[in-house]
Amino acid sequence: MAKDPNGQRGPRIIKEQIALDQGIHLTRLYVENTMRAQDPKGFQSREPASKKISRSVLICIGPHQEWSGDGHDKLAGIGFPIWGVRDVWSGKWLGLWVVPNNRLKDSIAYLFLKLVHEYGGIPVQMTTDCGSELVSVYGFANALREAFVSDLPIEELAAHRFLQSIHNITIERGWLRLRLEWGENVKIFWDAGSTVYNSEDSKHYDLACWLWSTLIQTELDHLRDAFNNHRVRKDRGKALPSGLAPNVSFSLYEKYGGENGLLPVDCTIVKQLMENIGGEDLIRFVSRDYAAKAQAVFVDQLGNPKLTMTNVWDIFQEMLPCI
Repeated sequence: MAKDPNGQRGPRIIKEQIALDQGIHLTRLYVENTMRAQDPKGFQSREPASKKISRSVLICIGPHQEWSGDGHDKLAGIGFPIWGVRDVWSGKWLGLWVVPNNRLKDSIAYLFLKLVHEYGGIPVQMTTDCGSELVSVYGFANALREAFVSDLPIEELAAHRFLQSIHNITIERGWLRLRLEWGENVKIFWDAGSTVYNSEDSKHYDLACWLWSTLIQTELDHLRDAFNNHRVRKDRGKALPSGLAPNVSFSLYEKYGGENGLLPVDCTIVKQLMENIGGEDLIRFVSRDYAAKAQAVFVDQLGNPKLTMTNVWDIFQEMLPCI
């Protein structure tokens, strides 16, 4: 029972208690006082500014010290989700792939191993969000560290670190630029084919998957090269390299005070791991046989035209009778 400052029930408090007992409307002040009595810190914790994320300067000592990986779902609605990895020190896009499903652990693990095989080693640390599809990446990162770099204790610096998406900022900032410069237009071109494409027809579906996954991957490859070769503005408040292209800081890291953190591994074993979990079929949109047949029609009968967003549905209509 609420009491006045002297420990006694005052007239106002008694009156409000009677109102409460009779089901009469309570004042806002009464409700607020009761809430403060129950949880004095509740109002402070729910104040909008209390949840504001405090940003700090990113610290990394060189390329391959940390890879930042994440999925991009803006095109998932039309069936073409993306997964990517960036180097934290340089901001370089190491990999950018369109996949049938970026929520399957084996598919994401395959892409991680593919990147490890390409560079011949693992980073000191891999960082991702907390998605359940990343447990295999976590497992492979730790297993490869233990097998090939046993002198770097996991207790001192984890081989893989799970973060909330809002803290995995290197890759998250990359998605923003990707969406603004390219991603928002893709769905417009996809929707332009609504009069010629029937998703319930298996022939339509397979051909659209092959054409659009090929087109989107080509676009992503071009974007990755453009981003990596684009000179960013100088930021004096940034501890990492700025005022130069990511490819430059990544390749000439010593010139800019960096230390290469790549931890070498046996690529033969990595290749075997990739095959053991399913190989390239994990990221294919159609079967190998269908892809070979579609490629033959595209090259031999259509003359291998340049595939673009503006002509993809025209090519779809030309190829459909031939598949």
